Amino acid sequence: MKGPMIFGIAMAFAVGAAHAQTVGQAQMRPTVVELFTSQGCSSCPPADAVLNEVAARPGVIALGFHVDYWDRLGWKDPLSTPGATARQNEYAARFGRREIYTPQIVVDGTRQMVGSHRAEVFQAVEEAKPEAVAPVSVAADHKSVMVGAGSGAGTVTLFRFVRSRSTEIRRGENAGTTATDVNGVDQLVTLGPWNGAARSFPIDPPDSEHGIAVLVQAADGAILGATAL
Repeated sequence: MKGPMIFGIAMAFAVGAAHAQTVGQAQMRPTVVELFTSQGCSSCPPADAVLNEVAARPGVIALGFHVDYWDRLGWKDPLSTPGATARQNEYAARFGRREIYTPQIVVDGTRQMVGSHRAEVFQAVEEAKPEAVAPVSVAADHKSVMVGAGSGAGTVTLFRFVRSRSTEIRRGENAGTTATDVNGVDQLVTLGPWNGAARSFPIDPPDSEHGIAVLVQAADGAILGATAL
């Protein structure tokens, strides 16, 4: 398969209102790059390599979301989760798309492209304007996350990810190859709403194999705040 694989979805919900704009000069936050991928997709390894490269850039949070709709086609991706597929469906609705596909990259929640198109991905990262409308920080003991006061409203979500994993793929389109995945998200947890007032949320600290990212995201997909360990 040479092009991105496309799957149909139903457009099930309306897009939320746009987030409020920052008043005055905002703090900066990391740029957020999300890849929707699968070890069972032959078009995905080049995009996985792009995510690996992006993840090494300072000032970027790069996350790999392994969708589960490929699992029935010959190889069950050990990093796949229903939550990754649900998140991709949400983006499809926001972008007005009737289909989802792999590999797809979303930059800062508002711009999407084929994940293997390296030049387009890096251009989007360079053009991003990552203002921190909602400043986010993790406590020194890694047991809580704080979202400071700001302008706007959004949802606070915790993403727990495997920092690096190598998998020998035995079946499916990539059979006989070894996948090396960075920052593969294996848990998504909604911590709660943020409505402009400072809030704190308890979290479980990551173990030695995991990192965590916390995003504050508006109803239109825009990233209002972000941090990662």
